[in-house]
Formats: sequence, structure tokens, C-alpha cells
Amino acid sequence: MNTKRFIIVFLVCFVGLCGFLIYETGLFNQQGQTSNGVIALANPSFLEAAAESVGLAGDEFDLSNFRAERNEDQIRRLGSLDPDTGYEFGLEITNKGAGIRSVTYSRFDDRDPDEPENLQVLSPVESSGKYLYSLANGNFDLLEQKKRIGLGGLNWRFVEGASERKVSLELVLKENSGKDAIRFVKTYSIERNSFQIDCQLTVENLSDQALKTKFDMQGPVGINREGTRADMRKAVSAYVLPDGSIESVSKDVNKLRKYLTARSSADKQEAKEELQLKHDALNARFVWASISNKYFAAIIHPVETVGTSKERFGTSQYFDPDIAEKKPSKDVNVGITLRMDQVDLSEAGQAGAKKDFGYSLYVGPKDRSVFDENELYSKLEYFQTIDFRSCFCCPSAIIHPLAFGIMGFMKWMYTAMGPLGNYGVVIMVLVFLVRLVMHPLTKKGQVSMMSMQKISSHPRMEEIKRKYANNKAELQKQTMQFYKDQGVSPAAGAMGMMPMMLQMPVWIALWTSINISFELRGAEFLPFWITDLSVPDALIPFKAINLPIFGEISSFNLLPILMGVVMYFQQKLMPHSSAAANPQAAQQQKMMQIMMPLMFPIMLYKGPSGVNLYILSSITAGVFEQMIIRKHIREKEEDEGQGLVAVTSKTGGKVKKKKPKPFYKG
Repeated sequence: MNTKRFIIVFLVCFVGLCGFLIYETGLFNQQGQTSNGVIALANPSFLEAAAESVGLAGDEFDLSNFRAERNEDQIRRLGSLDPDTGYEFGLEITNKGAGIRSVTYSRFDDRDPDEPENLQVLSPVESSGKYLYSLANGNFDLLEQKKRIGLGGLNWRFVEGASERKVSLELVLKENSGKDAIRFVKTYSIERNSFQIDCQLTVENLSDQALKTKFDMQGPVGINREGTRADMRKAVSAYVLPDGSIESVSKDVNKLRKYLTARSSADKQEAKEELQLKHDALNARFVWASISNKYFAAIIHPVETVGTSKERFGTSQYFDPDIAEKKPSKDVNVGITLRMDQVDLSEAGQAGAKKDFGYSLYVGPKDRSVFDENELYSKLEYFQTIDFRSCFCCPSAIIHPLAFGIMGFMKWMYTAMGPLGNYGVVIMVLVFLVRLVMHPLTKKGQVSMMSMQKISSHPRMEEIKRKYANNKAELQKQTMQFYKDQGVSPAAGAMGMMPMMLQMPVWIALWTSINISFELRGAEFLPFWITDLSVPDALIPFKAINLPIFGEISSFNLLPILMGVVMYFQQKLMPHSSAAANPQAAQQQKMMQIMMPLMFPIMLYKGPSGVNLYILSSITAGVFEQMIIRKHIREKEEDEGQGLVAVTSKTGGKVKKKKPKPFYKG
């Protein structure tokens, strides 16, 4: 046999052997797929042999493998995108995993200046070539049988009788011999004038064996990016502590991405732990979880039903399919996965064979008034999804009450203006009122600081520093004596900073409340300029371009430019060191006078116009305030130069000359 013939015979034999092996796997066996469309969830080619080997009777259930009915992909819609119908949103329910494919608002748009469309707040998430949907069922585990069934990859069957506010889906798992073993029924319902979606899941054991199960459920996923500058997307889980208080654990999307992408492959376990939204307290009980962006939140809360008070979701986990990418997409959708504790199902016909699990899903604005008006939302403290900025000097315990108070006052002022209500005007009035209330503290602080700066730049002070530069003890002694001769307390500088420090929490709370206030989303200031206080003012829009430092810009924004101009004049009004007395300090102040008016417009060029309007109004008010304070100081110095003292009640309201002090005591 020559070589060519040998190769042909070898290939024919090889192909024949492969075909025989494929046939033996049962791929073409009708037991794997029945005529009415049944999907085998495990390899069914040896079902009969397996049943005979264990001696199963025809009436007994064989739970070693399962199959499910095949259904085509289908979608049902609930609610409406027409606001006149009273529905807050429209839902798309998919039979793939019985999940929510999308949620689109009827009253909120995506703020596209050219072609605005209804805002889609929840979307599918692509992961490993598959799509994940909000509230879709995940893995279903039979613990004793050591079986895991992916319910999220199966197409459920829509039950007849759906309406615009309610729809049900059903999935039946069949065991090896084809008998119904486990039934799942899932029902979604909504109401008019409500941001809540109610979901009820029923799990029923139809077999003759008690089952110990666990299952996962996809929480809300795919909350879209909101805001042109700051994403502010977060995943939050809330827990009830033994004392009845509710505390939340959160994960910031951007910070978590930076952390995890920096970990090596050896740190996978550590990274996995970092994704868990667990509370440190051992007795903390999970009550709700959410994903949110700047203005909207999707919050899922397991509702206790009869017989399920202890069978609740134990933990939740942050989910981001793009988490490990070096350059993750800016528009990637994130979500959370819920882990259910063990659920025991009695055998068919017995109490406990069927169990119901209820869930409420809030998909709406992060608005404190909405949360307070609903008894459940208020009790569960959904307002913890509202993200206020805080720092080490102004912790959240101080910032949160102040910010909520400011937001409530802004809303009250807007309502009090009636038909003329304008949040731009409200911001400017609020800045004026805060400046007015804080003026005594501001005046005291600036007067003290100016006095100290004047003393520290005095030629005599500079002479003392040079003369005793190498003798710290004598330098301190001479400095204290100079302060005493000038009638200035050494603590004046520190005391001058105190009023400014006391104002810091108010300014931070004011800034953060304006930055995240839902009421400012889409709020108009002027019809031709600043038509949305939550985005840049965009006086002249143009095609997007990339610029160094600024990044991508698509409009000329006037507010940051005005801010820089006003800040320049503010810097000019501030007291400065004399170049002759302290050339180094004078040079530094000159640099600051140039850098500050440039730095802030660059940083806030793409900032929300409401925030920029607040800063511009505050700086402008500060300029006038400084002019008043400087006038007061100038008049005081003129009076002192003429030997006059300030008018007091003791002088009867008349200016009184100072008595000259004798050169020596007699």
C-alpha cells in the first residue's frame, strides 16, 4: 500500500470513528429533545440505563437530571411612556430568566439638546456573550443532589391573562422520566403614580422528595450614566442592626475599578471579598440593596411573606462585567447579585412544599420628599442612597443634616415663588442669605487675619527675623514683645481662622446639596442661557473636540469664564505682603493671584451650571463683602490716626479723643 492510499484509509476510519462516538453521546436521540420542544438541562442519553441501575419504579422521581420546555424569546410590556396615563414608566419583561429587560420613564428625558427621548434608566448588561436582566433568576441549587440549574438561561412561558399593569411567567423543571418536578411562577405588577415594581416568586416542589435548595437572583442591573462630569454610580446594601438602626455599606464604581484593576492575578480572592457588600456586625440582617447614579436609584427590598421570615437573601455582591479591564468603558452598566440563604421545600402535597418570595423594586429619583412620603421607604431609610460629599474635617454626621435642611429650604423657596419659581434665583438668594448670616463671623475673621498679616510684614518684624535668625529663644522673645507693643494678641491669627473653619460645614453642605439636588435636573434659569442647572451652561454648542487639560468639550461655557474674572478681582482686594518687607511672600501672592482665577475655571469648566452659578454668586457676594470690610478697616485706621476712639454707649454717642499717655510715670 502506497503512502497516499494509507492516508486516505486512515482519514476515512478516523471520521467514521468520530461519527460513531458522536452518535453514542445521544446528540441525535429524541430523548434529548422531545417533539413539543423540551430542553435537556443535563445529558439525558443514559436516563433509562441510570433508572434501571438504581432500581427506580415508574412512579418514583429521579432527580439526577432535569429538563425544561423550550420557548421562543418573547417580551411583554407593562405601564406606558405616555405621562397622561398616570404611569411613571414603561417596563419590558423578557421571558429569558423572567427578568426586567428595561425601565423607561414617561416624564423624564435623556436631556439630549437636539432630539430628547424618554430616559431609559435600567438596561440589559452584557457579560461573557450573554445578557443579564434586572430581577432575573440565576442559579438554582439542589444541595443534596449536588445539582446546579441555570434558570437565567431558560425561556419561561408567559401565562395568559396579562394586562398593562400585571404579567406572570411560569417555568416547570421535569425530572429524568419526564414528570413535573419543580414549578416556578413569577408575577410582576405596577400601579399608576408609583415608582415601585412588585414582584412575587413562587417555588413549588412537585416531587416525592423533600428538597434543600439555594438560589441566586439578579438584583437591579444596568443603571445608565447620568451627568456629563461626575458619574457617581454606586452599589449600596443596607442592614438592620440588633438595636433596630439601619446602616448601609457602599461601593463606589470608579474607586472600586481603580482598586481591582491594580490587583494582580494572585489577589483574586482578595478582590472577590472586596466585591461583597457585607456589614461587619455578625447579627446584621440584610434589608435592601441598590444601584444608583447621580439622580436615580433602583432599590430592591425582599418582602417577608408567610413562612419565609428566616429564608431571606443573606448577602449582596457588586457586579461590573468590565471591572478587570485596563480601560473600562465609561458607559458600562453595573448591578448587584443577591444570594439567598437555604430554602427547604417539603415533598409534594405537604405543608411547606410551596413557598412565596416577595420583592419591591423602587426605580425612581433620589428625592428625600418622595422617600419621606412613603411609610415603607421612610422606615427603611432609602434616603441613604443620596450621596453627600464629606471630608475628615466635616464628617457625614454634620454634612447630611445640613445638606438635607438646605435642600428642603430651597424647595420651600421655589414653591413660595409660585408661578415665578426659578431654582437659579433660589440659588442666588440662598447664597446671599448665607453670606448675610455669616457676615459677622467673616468680618471678625478677616479683620484678625489682616491685622496679623500687617504685623507680620512690618519692617520691624523682618528686622527681628534677620537679627535673631540663629537664636530661636531670643527671636520668640523679641517677636512677643513686638506684638505687645503693637497691641496685637499672638493668638489673633489662630482666632482669625476660627470663623472660617466654623463656616466650612455650611459651605460644603450648600455646595453638595446644589450639586446632587434632583430638583435641579432639567431646571431652567433663563430661556436662552442655562436651560438646565444640572449640566454645563453651554452658551454656544458646537461639535465635540478634544483639548489638552479640558478633555472632550462640546460647548462654550460662559459661567466658568465669569467665575475666573470675578475671582481675579477678589484676589486683588485681598491684603498682600509688601514686596520691600517680604519679597518671597509677595511673589507667592502674585502667583496665587494668577493661578487661582485660572485653576477654578479649568476644573469646573464642565461642571453643572447650578454649582457654577452658586460659586460665581458666592465669589461676587464675597467681593462686595470684602469691600465693606476693607472700608470698615480703613475708617478705623483713620480714626486711630486722628487719636479718636470708636463711639460706644459710655461716650454718649460722641466721638472722644484719646488721652495721650505720659512718657514716664510720676
